[in-house]
Amino acid sequence: MKTLFLLTAAILVGCSSSKSSGSKMQVADDYGYSEKNPIKVGGVMDGPEMDRDYLNRLTGPNGEAVKYTRRGSCCHFKSKNAMMGMGLLDIYEVEIKGDTVKKVLYLNMYDKVKLFAPKGFLMK
Repeated sequence: MKTLFLLTAAILVGCSSSKSSGSKMQVADDYGYSEKNPIKVGGVMDGPEMDRDYLNRLTGPNGEAVKYTRRGSCCHFKSKNAMMGMGLLDIYEVEIKGDTVKKVLYLNMYDKVKLFAPKGFLMK
């Protein structure tokens, strides 16, 4: 019985310590950085606006300002939300103020899931 109590307590402590809020939640290292794991902002008809809304919410890891430039589209993929069932990802070059390394993010404006900040960013 004592072993069961200790095991239950360990599970509860482990679960409560792994909880995180909003923008600091851990996601895959390639979230947004890979065409295989794009940021799904959704919005089909308002796609470009949804891209910008998401990018405008990003900050650097210490709250630094972020600039972004659309670099084009790539990477055909199937989506029931896209016209004729196929979509393209939007590619953005993103720069954190004070950081010399520009990052490239892939956004999917057709499909939507809960949004997170990619590794190295926070969300307001």
